[in-house]
Amino acid sequence: MRSRRITLLALLVLHSIGTVIGNSASAASQIQYRWNVEPKKQSFPAEYTDVEGVLTFRGSADRSAPSFGTADMKTFVPRQVWKLTTRSSSWGGGAGWTGQPAIVRWQPEVLKAMNVKDKFKSKTGFTEVIYASLDGYVYFLDLETGEQTRNPLKIGNPIKGSVSVDSRGYPLLYVGEGIPENGTIGFGLYSLIDQKRLFYMKGIDSFAKRGWGAFDSSALFNRYDDTLLVGGENGMFYSVKLNTQFSATKKTLTIKPEVSKYRYSIAGNSYQGIENSVAVYDHYAFFADNGGSLQAIDLTTNKPIWSLPSLDDTDATIVIETENGIPFLYTGTEVDKQGSKGYAVLRKINGFTGEAVWQRQYACFTQRGDHPVNGGLLATPVLGKQSIDDRVIFTIARYGSFGAGLMVALDKKTGKEIWTWKMANYAWSSPVDVYDRSGNASLLQADSAGNFYVLSALTGQVKGRTSLGANTEASPAVFNDYAVVATRGGKIYGLKLE
Repeated sequence: MRSRRITLLALLVLHSIGTVIGNSASAASQIQYRWNVEPKKQSFPAEYTDVEGVLTFRGSADRSAPSFGTADMKTFVPRQVWKLTTRSSSWGGGAGWTGQPAIVRWQPEVLKAMNVKDKFKSKTGFTEVIYASLDGYVYFLDLETGEQTRNPLKIGNPIKGSVSVDSRGYPLLYVGEGIPENGTIGFGLYSLIDQKRLFYMKGIDSFAKRGWGAFDSSALFNRYDDTLLVGGENGMFYSVKLNTQFSATKKTLTIKPEVSKYRYSIAGNSYQGIENSVAVYDHYAFFADNGGSLQAIDLTTNKPIWSLPSLDDTDATIVIETENGIPFLYTGTEVDKQGSKGYAVLRKINGFTGEAVWQRQYACFTQRGDHPVNGGLLATPVLGKQSIDDRVIFTIARYGSFGAGLMVALDKKTGKEIWTWKMANYAWSSPVDVYDRSGNASLLQADSAGNFYVLSALTGQVKGRTSLGANTEASPAVFNDYAVVATRGGKIYGLKLE
């Protein structure tokens, strides 16, 4: 086993240097890349986790599972059952984009090993919400009541992204930092036995091509290979061999991370930075960047297999669906580099070749200046299943007018519109698909005016709504008939789907 000392020393030795010409028929561009240290080869399991809950952003390696379980709604009006007021930082409190909580039903032996309050250790069906806030803390809450299950974890920097829990159900938490309020910035790994930080990776790195060190990406844990994958806004892709040792009976958890960093440059793309969360199918990893380039990496050879030319900033996370053994990517751009107005481009892409199966574009506006608020696609799309397995659903910001938006369901095969819903207020919050026991689908959608809607996924008809009172950029997570989401108004809400 390598020591951390050897890994750090290897930062001085650049190897695995290569150049790849993508083989996409859609004019893939040249990519040059380097690893500081060759990572371990790996392949992800078909099922991301066997733990009940939503453990990472959108719940799975293919980023298609923001809800767990079922909800048999009758009124379709979400009922607020609890709320928590957070602290505040220079960025306020609550949560911003992407700001999704993790929701975990811990295994009994793991629950006993952690510093959860005793009253919850004996609660039948106890399920914990783990929510990172713009105030620089991580909160731990009982799903049903909102009561704090342990003391908040102080990170010290505002957190804009979404936490991840080890997919094995180990008490190991990933937290990426968004703003360097305390002078440093990076990501940390924390033991949930005692909430101590086990490892910290600084985002400001001489190996990176960009000097901005935020981590809005939500990490993936590979439960078969004991590895973590995450992208950084410094323009690097990280593969971290964790070397985890965990004993629930002894209440011990240790890691000895070996960090491999991949940096790249793509012809015609001068904007480094990965804000979307890496998506994985088997041994292929996919992500986009602030310049709008997409790329695929083979995790068994640790080489890129294709890249696509820049369109525009792509922060929304790619969603993957496999058809006849081929991974297809659903993705879209925002309007940023194009100016005050332009087009959000939605695409279905063959994950093996980079070829576009179809694409559609929607005219959008954006707010420029020192405090930009972009239009286009910021929300991660819904991959339809069960009763809606023929469609993919996108939420587009600043469409039609500066403050409005659009939700559109597109046919997976053709890209043709099935239905559209013109939104009075735009949304960055990702839609969530929820299913009843018969497989009938509803959609949850929060917006910039604090509305929280329930829609028919078949028709796009609004069936009910409630108000959260403030701009909701964060994306909800759902466990059975409970939805949890935070607002920019400094509140975290627990909603019953009735």
